[in-house]
Amino acid sequence: MTASPSPVFFGVGLGPGDPAYLTLRAREVLDQADRLVHFCKRGRRGNARTIVDRILGPDPAREIALVYPVTTEAAPGEGAYDGPITAFYEESCALLAAEAEAGRRVAILCEGDPFFYGSLMHLWRRLAPLYPFEVIPGVSGMSGAWTLAGAPITWGDDVLTVLPGTLAEDDLARRLSGTDAAVVMKLGRHLAKVRRALAAAGLLQRAIYVERAAMEGQQILPLAQKDDDEAPYFAMVIVPGEGRRL
Repeated sequence: MTASPSPVFFGVGLGPGDPAYLTLRAREVLDQADRLVHFCKRGRRGNARTIVDRILGPDPAREIALVYPVTTEAAPGEGAYDGPITAFYEESCALLAAEAEAGRRVAILCEGDPFFYGSLMHLWRRLAPLYPFEVIPGVSGMSGAWTLAGAPITWGDDVLTVLPGTLAEDDLARRLSGTDAAVVMKLGRHLAKVRRALAAAGLLQRAIYVERAAMEGQQILPLAQKDDDEAPYFAMVIVPGEGRRL
């Protein structure tokens, strides 16, 4: 039997924010990688790199920052967003492929789990057919949120629906009306719309707002008690199920 080639790229799931939630495999890769790659907004230190700062500290010789050309200036599906972002992923892959060709082991840092709404996926689908690529699962942000909120999300036969807050309001309300439990992610500027959709589905009083779970600045409260519609990207609403309890 031919041995599988050793990974060149690693997608490292870092969990929701507190580095105590890192897996042993994630920590091993972070210690051994030649390059630590993280996504960030222009002029900001990436959230994933900030998590790793707490265990490794800054390490400029190993760091590669991938700076998004746009974030909230345009919406997905618009040319002003899709064009620059697609070019960004292509250019990032070319940069990282050069690192791999130079014999370096490249760890790409990902908040939560890499295969759950992770930016890593856009690199993985381009690079994994060409290079050995290991993805290391992490505790998802939503799992961290409902655990830190003390809110078991599904009971008995409850059906869980996960929704991006970027959906249209009518679509959100329709999907929320047909589920037992829900998580609404990617809040940001969409919180007011999400709140209205939850109210239309009769779920507002069960909804819990969680901001920066397991990160500095964590905030958890009933959504009905939140007196504004301001929310960062790293915020979500959870709606625990009310299913069978024994």
